[in-house]
Amino acid sequence: MSVTAAKGFSAAGIAAGIKENGNPDLALVVNSGPRRAAAGVFTSNRVKAAPVLWSEQVLRGGEVTAVVLNSGGANACTGPKGFQDTHATAEKVADVLGQSAGEVAVASTGLIGLLLPMDKLLPGIDKAAAELSEHGGEKAAIAIKTTDSVHKTAVVDGEGWTVGGMAKGAGMLAPGLATMLVVLTTDADLESATLDKALRASTRQTFDRIDSDGCMSTNDTVLLLASGASGITPRFEEFAEAVQSVCGDLARQLIGDAEGASKDIRIEVINAANEDDAVEVGRSIARNNLLKCAIHGEDPNWGRVLSAIGTTKAEFDPDRLNVAINDVWVCKNGSVGEDRGLVDMRYREVKITADLAAGSESAVIWANDLTADYVHENSAYSS
Repeated sequence: MSVTAAKGFSAAGIAAGIKENGNPDLALVVNSGPRRAAAGVFTSNRVKAAPVLWSEQVLRGGEVTAVVLNSGGANACTGPKGFQDTHATAEKVADVLGQSAGEVAVASTGLIGLLLPMDKLLPGIDKAAAELSEHGGEKAAIAIKTTDSVHKTAVVDGEGWTVGGMAKGAGMLAPGLATMLVVLTTDADLESATLDKALRASTRQTFDRIDSDGCMSTNDTVLLLASGASGITPRFEEFAEAVQSVCGDLARQLIGDAEGASKDIRIEVINAANEDDAVEVGRSIARNNLLKCAIHGEDPNWGRVLSAIGTTKAEFDPDRLNVAINDVWVCKNGSVGEDRGLVDMRYREVKITADLAAGSESAVIWANDLTADYVHENSAYSS
């Protein structure tokens, strides 16, 4: 049930007419309490969409009663009018629910540079509010899709409490969250500071470590809301583990649905001097377009892995580097290793292991291959 798996939440997803094809395009998630604690993380892009700027302000108060999300338009790079539209959206939700606009987060996704059709969006909020249901999580997840081929949800149950979530994203997946909208909910009884700590720790190791195409969005938003409806305050470690599990599940669904991809690439950097080195190397490998093309062609070209490692500032000795592709160590000590003909690349998942032989730290980055379908999707997207 996604965002409505936890007690105290209702949701709806409807077609407001924002998308010309008539598909669902407006979602509403409402926290009925008794607690309305919230935390959020947003894109690190310096060009931020109006709803991001608005929601960042809302989250400073640590409480969110409702989240309204639309697909079909990003409301990014739309100037003062775009921010006014975001404000009007929050005011409309607040009016319908009898709450404060200062506790309504707004999120948008779609093309940059287009104003939203407010004559359709605002009446859509009335319709969504009328359809709010504790079983509405799936419809909400469907309504936030853009180029996604499937909607994405995840749930983890604790001892008497639950964490659930929904996500959208299929392109522009790169750190600074990955291009996505995510709403997580829990009925655990926790304060906003605790939510913030758990959320930031989780996104750092999940959403921040998927890298489809190296492109960072203007609209990335990840929210975590707590209703306290279970009456249970779990240990922080248990709660943080549940949040990370949901985030990890959603992150894998995002990379698995990346536009045009035919391979999911798991890049594990091991024996790094520190975690930052491991992440930097993993990202460099993930963003190497020559390697991504080779993976698409099922060519275990380990030389392109080494060349990607060599562009980083990580600590390593080139003559001690080792690389495995699907567990075959095709490169040993910076040179030819096992027969590359032993690498079986017929399946969707490809595993690359890069051994820096410089320490004991590690990190995993998920990426995917570069295909003609990806080029087509992103050259025809706005037409």
